[in-house]
Amino acid sequence: MYDRYKRNINYLRISVTDQCNLRCTYCMPEEGVKLLEHSDILSFEEIENFTRLAVSNGITKIRLTGGEPLVRKGIVDLVNKLSKIAGIEDLSMTSNGILLKEFAKDLKKAGLTRVNISMDTINPDRYCEITRNGDLNKVLQGIEAAQKAKLSPIKVNAVLLGEPNGEMLRLKDFCKKNGLKLRFIHQMNLQTGEFSKVEGGEGGNCSKCNRVRLLANGDVKPCLFSDLAYNIRKLGSEKALKLAIGKKPKSGSYNQSGEFYNIGG
Repeated sequence: MYDRYKRNINYLRISVTDQCNLRCTYCMPEEGVKLLEHSDILSFEEIENFTRLAVSNGITKIRLTGGEPLVRKGIVDLVNKLSKIAGIEDLSMTSNGILLKEFAKDLKKAGLTRVNISMDTINPDRYCEITRNGDLNKVLQGIEAAQKAKLSPIKVNAVLLGEPNGEMLRLKDFCKKNGLKLRFIHQMNLQTGEFSKVEGGEGGNCSKCNRVRLLANGDVKPCLFSDLAYNIRKLGSEKALKLAIGKKPKSGSYNQSGEFYNIGG
């Protein structure tokens, strides 16, 4: 699928839930947020059907996100269903890693290719502070489990939070020693449209953007930094996808209708 700026749209990010088991300071308020009603969240059947349509129109790369995808009950079953769709060349997941030790082996068996793990520091105390009581040791155990399961390559996403250079160097050293690919993500502001290219990745490079997003409530978003959204329940999957591709903006501006905890990154 090509948009009006001749970009080949072949990448679909699917937010399977707006729930998360962490409360990262840059992502959501400490008291939490109002979550979607159960009936408003897409079923696995709806996600699978939309994915089949998207793949039949040229999508080859799928990433499951959240919230935290591993808190969605039955997530391994969804991975298994999606992995059987002919035409998907890469099926991956972004996770905070807290539950990865429990799921890594089964995810690999179900057909998951690789994982990205959100980890902003290798300092346990600082990690606990950033995530509001998250346990870094569980993330490290998750990384080890993913390595044993051969979910590869494993990428670490670190949000730049103005940490001292020493902290960043320690994270770089950890990733290098453990064969992990590190990507630095600059803090972004959806409301003002402030964003930068991901260091070590293509995210934020509008001229090469090849993705659309399916949110947990059924909205198809052509751009993270845009209020544009086309709901598959209201419009039907085919029309929603067609509109998202056809109206994908040349560059992001701002998004006053979404937050990072529920938009899928």
